[in-house]
Parts: sequence; structure tokens; C-alpha cells
Amino acid sequence: MGGWRAAALTALVLTSAGAAAQPAPRLTVVPPAWPLTGAGGDPQTAIAQARTSDQVSVTIGGSIQSSLGPYGDPFGLRALLAGRGITYTITYIGEGLANLRGGLKRGATFGGRLDTSLDIDLDRLAGWTGAKVHTDFFQIHGHGLSRSSVNNLTTVSGIEALPATRLFELWLEQRVFGDQLSIKVGQVSADTEFAIAQSAVVFFNAGFGWPNIGAVVLPSGGPIYPLATPAVRVKYVPDARLSFQAALFDGDPAGRRRGDGTDPQRINRTGTSFRVGDPPLLIGEVAYAYTLNLWGETLHGTATLGGWQHFGGFDSPRLDSVAGRLLADPEASGIARRFRGDRGVYGIIDQTLYREPDTEDEGASAFLRLSKVPADRNLIDLYVDGGIAYKGLLPGRPNDTAALGVIYSRISPAARAFDRDTIRFGQGTGPLRSSEMVIEATYQAEVVPGFTLQPDLQYVMRPGGGLAGDDRRRLKNATVIGLRATINY
Repeated sequence: MGGWRAAALTALVLTSAGAAAQPAPRLTVVPPAWPLTGAGGDPQTAIAQARTSDQVSVTIGGSIQSSLGPYGDPFGLRALLAGRGITYTITYIGEGLANLRGGLKRGATFGGRLDTSLDIDLDRLAGWTGAKVHTDFFQIHGHGLSRSSVNNLTTVSGIEALPATRLFELWLEQRVFGDQLSIKVGQVSADTEFAIAQSAVVFFNAGFGWPNIGAVVLPSGGPIYPLATPAVRVKYVPDARLSFQAALFDGDPAGRRRGDGTDPQRINRTGTSFRVGDPPLLIGEVAYAYTLNLWGETLHGTATLGGWQHFGGFDSPRLDSVAGRLLADPEASGIARRFRGDRGVYGIIDQTLYREPDTEDEGASAFLRLSKVPADRNLIDLYVDGGIAYKGLLPGRPNDTAALGVIYSRISPAARAFDRDTIRFGQGTGPLRSSEMVIEATYQAEVVPGFTLQPDLQYVMRPGGGLAGDDRRRLKNATVIGLRATINY
């Protein structure tokens, strides 16, 4: 698949404080005046972005330091370092999850992630204008519910990973031309800046963070949590409404050999493989931030279009390497036909629907995201998610966020045809995989700034797209409940 990966990122904009209401619904662009930062480091166009999130694209709002009084900054060390351009953040996410029915089996798990990040402003520290260093370390512990009990395509928790202490990101960024152009070099994760829906960051399910183009389609899951790779990212922001971004990544964070079933997280245990010799992944997007004046309200949104190209080899889900043979044929070689390269496109609409009167960041936002990849070399060929989030829904709870979202992952025609072939050649009895759908409802409650509690409910229809269990029947729909606590310092 050929491919060049369009450029760029992010959406920016927002309205002049006191813009006059306009009666007729029409699309207009207004000068930038938005003080909030959204997921991915861009101006926030989705008003209902949550206070905390497991997604690495989010700068978590609020710190528990403000609630600790004199114990919030012992000896004044944090303030001293910040004055020299050195800031650090420590975030802990702990959660309990239980599969009440369906999937592989009933079960319950506890998992947690400690995230320690460090940012160094080299201008303030050493006089290097426009330069910044960033690094993240994770300590991941516990067990994942999807892996042990549900066996679904879109992992029920965004922090689920094998227990490990690992380096995540480590990069240097240089900004020039009045911050319009920035270049980032080092170990980078694609899901910190690409394919982000700001309204979706409140959800548990990992699919809302990065579409399945990563976790299911790309080698070793792609350069996303918990495995970043060496990369170069270029971002250009010509004005407050429009931005472009492109990045070239090493295309395999673990470097598994063909047919090697070892989990890539076990191969790259510490995040320090720093692979640079694998076929590359090129990814880019363009984003445009706009303002809708509807019903006398100024409502902001972002439209994003992106694409990617991977230059490695990809196996057919159905065809044998011997021409004219099917993989399910007992006389086939058992080695899949190899395709050269893979590619995909995606689009996102993130739109504020309603703003609470006399507030800056309370109200409702909705998102719709679609991703498409070729059907002849991928297990999934279509991914769609969407949902709505409302911040400040309950009186007296301005920083709570309620949300409802849906994920749809379609099994590719080639993979479905392989299922039919196994029945035809007597190698299987079905069922035929078709698609997986997840419905999630969640409510994030802020206890104090920097500390949230979040109950969650997910209903997983046709886990794995309709995989068979030990009884050779399709896995039953799974019902998953969870409770997460997040502390940010």
C-alpha cells in the first residue's frame, strides 16, 4: 500500500470573550481567546474534557498539592525547582474491575499505574531559547481484565499492560519562529498527539484513546502506550485555527520476528530498546478549529483528518503464500501471503454542544471518530467510536464529568472469509466473526482538586468480534463494572 502520511495536527481557536450572539445558525471563525489546554496540548475546543484521565495525551487538571497545606511542598523544593524551569508530576491510577458475566469467564482484577513525568525548560535553566526536555517513567502493576477474563479487541482499561517498570517517553523539543514551528526528537508515543478526541478522554476503555489502527493492526501494537519508539515529529501552526503535524516513527517498538508469539511487552521489558532499524511508520494529520454560532451561543469544535503509512510487511488473514491456496486448506503451506506495506486514514469531529451559562468549562461536548484500513491484510478494517460528555451536570459539582460512549470494530471481509474457509475444509465449526461493540457509561467525581473517583460500566457485545469459547460457541456478551481512583501531584 502506498503511502504518504498527510501532515499535521491539532486544532486551535476559540472565541473572543464577549462575542455577541448571532441569531441565525451559521459557521464563522472568531479570533483565538481560549485559555484552556485540551488533550494533546492544544487549545480546548471540547468543553467537557475530564479533570483526570489515563490517556497520555492529557495534562491532568488540578493537583492534590493544594489540599495538603504546608505538606504540599515540603521544604519548598518544588517551588525552587519550578523557578529554575524544572517541573515534575506524579500521578497514580488504581482501579478494580470485574467481569460479571460473559467473555471468557467471570473474574475480578486490580491494576495500577504510577506515572512520574519530568519537564525541563532549557530556556529558563540554561538559556537555550525555545527548548524543552520531557521524560515519563511508568510503574505498572496488577493484572488486566481483558487479557484474563473478557478477550475483547478494545481493552476495557487504558492502563492495562503487563507489570513492569519502564521508560515511556524521552524527547527534546525545539520551538522556533515564535512557536509556530516545533521539532521533537527522541522516544515518542503516537497517542500523545495524534488521533485524539478531547471529549473522549474521560472513558476507561483504551479504544477511546487510540483507535484500533494501533493496538490490533500495527506491529507490536504500534508506538502507543505502553511502548513508545524513537521518532521525529514536526508541527506547524500557521495561525490559531489551523495546524499541521507529521511524525516518522520506528515501525515496531518490540521487533518481533514473523510468527513469534511472544508478547511485545515482554520483549521490550524496560522501554529502553530504542529500536531504529525497523520499517518506519509515517503518520500525520491536519486539524481545523472552528466556531458555530447557534441559538445565540458560541460553540467551538475541531475537525481533524489524518493518515498513516507503514512500510513493513503484513500477512493476509486468508491467503496462503502459495498462489491459489487458502490458509485453511490442509494442503496449503501454512505461511500467509505477505503484503508490502499498510496504510490507514481517520477523521474526527469534536464539538461543544452546550455551555452552562456564565461558566468557562462546563457543559456538553460530543465526538465522532472513524478509522479505515485495507481489508485484505488486517483483522479489523473499520473502526468507529462516538459519545457525549457533560461536565458540571449535577448542581454544585462543576468539575464532575458524566459520559456515554460507543465503540464499533468491524472484522475485515478477509478474516470473515477465513472463518468460512475453515468450516468448508473441515478445520473448524464456526462461529463466523463479524464485529465487536462496546457501550460504556462512566461518571468521574472530583473529591478535591487532583483526586477523583470514577465508577464505570461497560457492555461488550461479541467479544473478539465473535470468537468461540471452549464450547465452540460464540463468547457471550460481557458486562464489566469498575471503580477507579486517580491522584495527581
